[in-house]
Amino acid sequence: MDDEVLVMVRASPMRRAFGLAALLGLAGIVLYVAIATPPALGWQVFLVVLGAGVLWMTERTRRATATAIELTREVLRSTNGDVIASLDNIAGIDRSTFAFKPSNGFLLTLKTPGARRWEPGIYWAFGRRVGVGGVLPGPQTKFLAQTLETLLLERAQA
Repeated sequence: MDDEVLVMVRASPMRRAFGLAALLGLAGIVLYVAIATPPALGWQVFLVVLGAGVLWMTERTRRATATAIELTREVLRSTNGDVIASLDNIAGIDRSTFAFKPSNGFLLTLKTPGARRWEPGIYWAFGRRVGVGGVLPGPQTKFLAQTLETLLLERAQA
């Protein structure tokens, strides 16, 4: 297997910080409302659970955005070791405006369904669909998608 990394995409520190700050701000506001001006008990419990959920999501996002996505001639993978998609299993790439894809990203259609995975801000995989993007910079993900399309075209011609 050729392990040479052709393209690497990583969330910039400013994008990462802004995304995490937005989630922390939301959690802070929800928890503040639940504690400072307590509504009825049922709503207060709901707000505390929601605030805790947003804090959990912030931690998941912090861990996910610390990784990067790498493209080799064989696989699209995360630097934490997860294989996002094998190039042999990719049926198509959709970068169109109205595709159901993450912001600044693209959508992969796989030939066979894979495991469900979600790394907030980086990628998600559900059945035969894989969305790459989120807090990743648009120009970098565009270059990644173009390189991936080129590799797939080379494989189809070979």
